[in-house]
Amino acid sequence: MPEQPRRILLAAPRGYCAGVDRAVITVEKSLELYGPPVYVRKQIVHNTYVVRMLEAKGAVFVDETDEVPEGATVVFSAHGVAPSVHAEAEARSLKTIDATCPLVTKVHHEARRFAAEGFDILLIGHEGHEEVVGTSGEAPEHIHLVGGPDEVDALQVRDPDRVAWLSQTTLSVDETMATVARLRERFPNLLDPPSDDICYATQNRQVAVKRVAEEADLVIVVGSRNSSNSVRLVEVAREAGADAHLVDSAEQIDPGWLAGVCTVGVTSGASVPEILVDDVVAWLRGHADFGAVQEVVSAQESLLFALPPELRRDMRAAELTAG
Repeated sequence: MPEQPRRILLAAPRGYCAGVDRAVITVEKSLELYGPPVYVRKQIVHNTYVVRMLEAKGAVFVDETDEVPEGATVVFSAHGVAPSVHAEAEARSLKTIDATCPLVTKVHHEARRFAAEGFDILLIGHEGHEEVVGTSGEAPEHIHLVGGPDEVDALQVRDPDRVAWLSQTTLSVDETMATVARLRERFPNLLDPPSDDICYATQNRQVAVKRVAEEADLVIVVGSRNSSNSVRLVEVAREAGADAHLVDSAEQIDPGWLAGVCTVGVTSGASVPEILVDDVVAWLRGHADFGAVQEVVSAQESLLFALPPELRRDMRAAELTAG
């Protein structure tokens, strides 16, 4: 029998979401406007390539606000920060540019509102993740972190009838809904957030990788290991029946993964630039004889977010001065 031709299924949507695009452009525009160095608290987005690219342009990444020289410019990452971080920056007379994803900001608003109404808030997420730290800081006395269904029984709340849930935006939809179902068993009057907190990009990329994984023997997810949504894409692909691996770049592909593989799916996390996906496709075509590339489209995305208002204000002022 003739050997089956090898093909690549390219998931769409993939890569940059609107929040990541906004955050990266925010750092780039800040460097152009204020000049380097511009400090960035934490990684602006969880991708090694992006961080190195911005460092080469003059961005300086720090872990905490007290590492930024007094009076300097600091950008807050897309994952959001707690109110205490804003207070620390003000105390050091820092010029702050807040690149928090608007969808994360929405969760912060919901946390404050539920807390003001006296609810205990069950925040579904991963301990230590920057987004979870930031959201928890909005109402620390009201928020209880829930890592998964197994942690529900141990929860202690003030009033079982005044409980609401929120979620880290980058989780797996299936993972979150399993936890919500268990929460509702224990707290029948559990209040939902006004809208689904799993962000549109996370959801769309998971749907796309499921479709690809149903036809692929192997799925390669491009993304960094500290990227929650990229790690979830690997898990979703495996749950759909495919072998799956996470790589930061084409150089990390193990040729042994491709033994006996006729169809390989390729996708990328929401913080991954398309150039890294192009490199993976080129590697597969050049090193492993994968010929046809077929894009599998499960959704169209057109959402764009405006740059942070403080940056837009300074950009307008600079234009007027120059004009």
